[in-house]
Amino acid sequence: MPWCEECSKYWAPSAMNADGTCPTCGRSVAAQQPITAKNVNVRQLAASGDDGDDATAPWHFKLLMVMLVAYLGWRVVYLFL
Repeated sequence: MPWCEECSKYWAPSAMNADGTCPTCGRSVAAQQPITAKNVNVRQLAASGDDGDDATAPWHFKLLMVMLVAYLGWRVVYLFL
């Protein structure tokens, strides 16, 4: 699907001008190559997304896990009372 960098908008081919330019700003719009299994390099995608930061779980997920352990611990204690 053609993308205009200047307008930050996708354009349908039928909505563009006849010469392939953006109808809003008039710049040339390049159509992106469709992604298929033959033209995608997964190793390159993985390497480009790795900026050295290790992804961690968000704080609310960690809080949820602590609350779940506390609840289940209480249920085990309550079972033996």
